[in-house]
This record gives sequence, C-alpha cells and structure tokens, in this order.
Amino acid sequence: MANYNRPQIQRQALPQHAAERIQRMRATGAQGQRFFTSDLSVKEFLLVREAGFECAGLVMGSSIYHVGYQQAGYTQNMEMGVLTQALYQARELAMARMEEEAHELGADGVIGVRLRVNRHAWGEQLLEFVAIGTAVYGRPETAKKFQVQTWRAPSGMPFTSDLSGQDFWMLLKSGYRPVSLVMGNCVYHVAHQTLGGWFSSVGQNMEMPNFTQALYDARELAMERLQYEAQLDGAGGVVGTEVYETSHGWDSHIIEFFCVGTSVLAIHAAEAPPVPELVMTVNE
Repeated sequence: MANYNRPQIQRQALPQHAAERIQRMRATGAQGQRFFTSDLSVKEFLLVREAGFECAGLVMGSSIYHVGYQQAGYTQNMEMGVLTQALYQARELAMARMEEEAHELGADGVIGVRLRVNRHAWGEQLLEFVAIGTAVYGRPETAKKFQVQTWRAPSGMPFTSDLSGQDFWMLLKSGYRPVSLVMGNCVYHVAHQTLGGWFSSVGQNMEMPNFTQALYDARELAMERLQYEAQLDGAGGVVGTEVYETSHGWDSHIIEFFCVGTSVLAIHAAEAPPVPELVMTVNE
C-alpha cells in the first residue's frame, strides 16, 4: 500500500536482564514444573488451562521513538504520512521485541496483549510504545485433539492476540485459533474552516462536510490497513476490532485513528461451538 509498509524487523538479542529472567522461567523445578508470571485474572488463568494451554510467562517489548515533523496546509485535508509511519513502526518494534521474549520462552503465542503509548518529560517529540501480554504454550494433547501441527503464526513466531482468557477459550471452542495481532493507523490533518464557511454556518443546523469527510477518510484508511495486515498473514477474518482516536498532544486538528484486532483461522477438526446459555448473576 502506498506510503504504508510493514517494516522488516530484524531479530535482536534480548537485554541482559530480560534474558536472565526468561532463563529462570524456563528452568524446571524439583517437581518438573516451570515457574511463570502472568497478568491474567484467576478466571482467565483457569479458562486458559481448561482450553489446553499453560502460562509460560509475562512478556513485553518497548520502543522509545522520535516522531518527526510534517507540515500541512491550513485549509487542506490530508494524511500526515511521516507521522503515520512513525507511530506504526514504533508499535511494530515493541511488538517484535515482545514476540522475541515469547519465542525465547518456547511459547506458542501471547494472549491479552495491550499496547500503550506513554509520553515522558524528557522530550516533546518522544513517545514510548509498550507491548505486554502473557505467553502461553499448548499441551501436546491439545494439538492432537484439534489436529494442529503448530499453534504458531505462519511466520514461525508465536501468535499474538489481544483476546482475554475468556475470549481465547471461547474462540477455540468456536472452531478458530488466533494468528496475530493486526493493526492499522492513520494520522490525519483536518482542515480548518474558512472564514466564509464559519459565517455561513453561524446559527444554522447543517452538516459540516469538510470535517465529516476528513474523519471518514481517516477511519477508512486505518481500517483498510488492518484488513491488509490480516490478509498478508493468511487469516480468514479479524475479531475484537477496536478503533481509537487520539491526538498525542499534537495540534488540535491533527488526530490519529488506530485500529487493532486479532486475526483468526478456522480449525478444521474443532468441536461444534457451545450453545449460548442464559446466566443470571447473584451479585448486586
């Protein structure tokens, strides 16, 4: 796609302390059990185990990125390509480092992935991108049950997903498995209203087509790129898609639309999906 390419991330050695932490988690204890960390709730943890997976450990990746500058016309609707690519690449770097930690743990995938953007006081143009989630691996009998050769993504790296433990369990029960966390974004400059346009709208009920079209185009570009990523991975669809809008502290007329979801593939040997049931809680 023009001006929007998935960066080729080179695998890098983990930082010393990250490598030491992962090595300790991979070590087998006296009773043959591996130590793990997780940000899953107790309910999520139990459902992940019921689905036939075990927790390998909490994994994370980060990237502090300098976001460049791009000028736009005062009365022009346009994508800010430099900013779009910067934010996309920074997220990909953080994701790749999280995946590398999961790979070193011997995990099959990462669930509950969260992407955060932090701004620090050291620089106005610096943003920190963080990816964090829980790495999991499937028990041998689980792969045999579903007749799956590997749970990993087509790239050979662990799958990634922002699904909760409950949603991960339900996805498998419904006959699908996660492939990767897919993203699309668009940083867009929304043109300022001309003086004549402002006078013509004073006191009137009317659509503002300039603003409508700008936000519509920006969302469509972000969604198109999410779909493009999923198709590159050979997925059959995307679940749990969410669309976020933020300005990251830029000018009020510059906004980013960010889409994220989990691409999935059908499991041909899966069981029939469970029948939905009505459950009434006793909590107040």
